[in-house]
Amino acid sequence: MRNAYYYVITVLIWGSTWLAIKFQLGVVPPELSVAYRFSLAAVILFSYSAARGLRLRFNRAEHAFMALQGFLLFSFNYALVYLAEGYLTSGLVAIIFSMIIITNVIFGAVFLRNPVRPRVVVGALVGIGGLLLIFAPELTASDLSGGGGLGIGLAFASVISASLGNIVSARNQRNDLPVIQTNAFGMAYGAVIMFSFAVFNGADFAFETTFGYTASLLYLALFGSVIAFGSYLTLLGKIGADRAAYVTVLFPVIALILSTLFESMTWSAAQFSGVALVLLGNTIVLAKKRRVREPQRQAVA
Repeated sequence: MRNAYYYVITVLIWGSTWLAIKFQLGVVPPELSVAYRFSLAAVILFSYSAARGLRLRFNRAEHAFMALQGFLLFSFNYALVYLAEGYLTSGLVAIIFSMIIITNVIFGAVFLRNPVRPRVVVGALVGIGGLLLIFAPELTASDLSGGGGLGIGLAFASVISASLGNIVSARNQRNDLPVIQTNAFGMAYGAVIMFSFAVFNGADFAFETTFGYTASLLYLALFGSVIAFGSYLTLLGKIGADRAAYVTVLFPVIALILSTLFESMTWSAAQFSGVALVLLGNTIVLAKKRRVREPQRQAVA
């Protein structure tokens, strides 16, 4: 039951962050907004850990893996996504990013010796097919000339980075590194990396004091980072990186539903069919394997 709670919380929050991110775009360079987001999230997690008396002392090797998680999951992949969206539509980026389910299966088998579950692969392909139907109008109107190939390469690179970050998180949990403190240090390391990237990229350091930017930043830090990443990575440790990654297929659907409510989006028959496929894929991925009971043998007199 607790796993279902983590799953629903992650899908609902990350599905809603698409609206919040819109308020982040404009005055402040994207890489700085990400750095602000994870800096604030790290402060919240460190404050919570200190208030609860949680362990905050770790050795160098543990910090190295926390930093690696921060680099792959809380910084580098975000920079790649923002760069990719400079060349591609958000729908195409969402479809490419959903391939993380497949890469999690591959990397989990290679680095963690996880079994390859055919059910998860089939469900992932069904869900990705659903996303193709949902975003078909947007994809049809996309022009991949003028840097489209570069955008696709950047998007796939972000998938690899995030997927490896998932595997590092699973490895950290297997080695008894607590999710909350690991996320605190990982997000702090990620924020430092993003600030460094902003300096390297020549970004103008700025902060927008409007209500929309500040409120959305707080939402992304507390809900999108602290709560959603905490729920997702905990779920990842409990049910596996392959099955947990299906949230990346579901949260674009939540984003579209919110767009319908707040932005007057209209749905086509193909998009309804796509949602049905996404839900079917979710059912296949999360279905529990039934245990086959051995027939009871009759006692011989």
